Amino acid sequence: MKNVNPSITWREDKIPVSTQFNDPYYSLDNGLAETHHVFLGGNNLPTRFVDGFRIAELGFGTGLNFIATLDQWRKSKIEGKFHFTSFEAYPMIPDDMIKAYEQFPEIANIACEIAPYLEKLLETGTLSLHDAHLHLITGDARETISHWDAHADCWYLDGFSPAKNPELWEGTLMNAVYAKTCAGGTAATYTAAGFVRRNLSDAGFEVERVKGFGRKRHMSVARKV
Repeated sequence: MKNVNPSITWREDKIPVSTQFNDPYYSLDNGLAETHHVFLGGNNLPTRFVDGFRIAELGFGTGLNFIATLDQWRKSKIEGKFHFTSFEAYPMIPDDMIKAYEQFPEIANIACEIAPYLEKLLETGTLSLHDAHLHLITGDARETISHWDAHADCWYLDGFSPAKNPELWEGTLMNAVYAKTCAGGTAATYTAAGFVRRNLSDAGFEVERVKGFGRKRHMSVARKV
């Protein structure tokens, strides 16, 4: 699939908003804090980090989740490398990703480190560092996940709002996520929408509604038993 870059606007020149889905790429309160609460905390990270740990993600967006994960990996001083695979239909152009990172000085060092490689990431789908390997798979996740030849220890389910982007939360895709999850693996998402939780449960996950981040009262976590 040829990369189709998204059309975005900037709220207060700080927060990227998809014009296609009319939804911000991350929380209006604090995108980095949201990543820590929802995706890292929801998957019990960094406690579970080990060499070779595999993370998969629906919705790469700005790449903020990857950077935040790399930051926590390095702070945990884990020896070895983790693998991060992200499925994204509309990859953002590097200039917009870099602009988004500028809002979070806490991860400035890592953002500056990977910025020169973002163009190559979009061209080749890979970015290899001494402690992390990023694989960006572009295209419709409903078609691409089945061809992925690996399994994830945890998932970041970070598509746009289920009400605005239902395709990324449908039952067949949650079945595919389940099939590509290791035994004991987990998933976390900012949404607690009823049909999302039902689709995760119907796929085979044990699903729990827990405290959400910021303006969201609840979020969802899931585990494959």
